[in-house]
Amino acid sequence: MTAHVLMLSSSRQGDEAYLEHARALIFAHLGDVRDLLFVPYAAVTQSYDEYVSAVANALPECNVVGLHTVDDPVTAINHAKKNGQAIVVGGGNTFHLLSTLYANALIVPIKHAIADCTPYIGWSAGSNICGQSIRTTNDMPIIEPPSFDALDIVPFQLNPHYTDYQPPGHNGETRDQRLAEFTALNPTTPVVAIREGTALRLSENQLKLVGEKDGFIFLGSEKAPINSGDDLTYLLDSGE
Repeated sequence: MTAHVLMLSSSRQGDEAYLEHARALIFAHLGDVRDLLFVPYAAVTQSYDEYVSAVANALPECNVVGLHTVDDPVTAINHAKKNGQAIVVGGGNTFHLLSTLYANALIVPIKHAIADCTPYIGWSAGSNICGQSIRTTNDMPIIEPPSFDALDIVPFQLNPHYTDYQPPGHNGETRDQRLAEFTALNPTTPVVAIREGTALRLSENQLKLVGEKDGFIFLGSEKAPINSGDDLTYLLDSGE
């Protein structure tokens, strides 16, 4: 595997500015790359142009081009590496993102680009699609994609924005209960739950949790803690 992928849990941490907490991780991941091919398809209540502007304002060192503005999105993805671009996929609604990727026949081209070591950065929904499927997203299914199958860059499920906080008086299921429902029906599939402010980094065939907070792996009936800096490379064999 030659993937070079940064899977951020979120675009914000606490009350910090947009992407502020992620800047160091983003630029460390990009290296010398400063041209970003941005996929805004997770946006629903803001326009794609507004979304691109928000990312460009947060990362003024970069040249950000919205994929929706190019004549041939498939060709743009296929040529991203040759053009010195990283592929960046923002958060929003995961179902809308995946549905639009399918509608534009972009699933396979993005998978091939990542396999060819085109740098990839996602946050929230853009990270969720790196797993086997989007079945552990937190989002409401406002649109029905042709399939829940995602990019399958890592052979497990992701749960960004993970929290174990339960508001007092709230009687709905907790995040842990929802993930336990998934693992009850899929007992051999790990779910990696990452808190806001953290990320999974896959590079040089090594997978690590980065950031200052812990996370968890849900597998079967077990919930195991993982710590920042932990080597999670063994999970890359979990789909075998």
